[in-house]
Amino acid sequence: MRFGKAKWLTPATDAMLERLGGENRSVAVIAPGFAADCLETLEEIAIRGREQLLAAGGRHFASVPCLNDSDVWMDITALIRSEVSGWL
Repeated sequence: MRFGKAKWLTPATDAMLERLGGENRSVAVIAPGFAADCLETLEEIAIRGREQLLAAGGRHFASVPCLNDSDVWMDITALIRSEVSGWL
């Protein structure tokens, strides 16, 4: 569902999944704008998105989870410190 009067980025995820499903494609979805899974990434993308793609004829659907509290995310501060060493 889209809220507000501002123009949303296109193409919309649901429209793209419908199209790709109709082309019998496989899809892996990642939401890099989210640091942690939330209702949008879990329910709208991982659950409804999967259903939509497969119902339209898609072959496979994968939802790549957000970083959440993974070791990779926990170590990102060390990576940042290393990269900006000497800047501050």
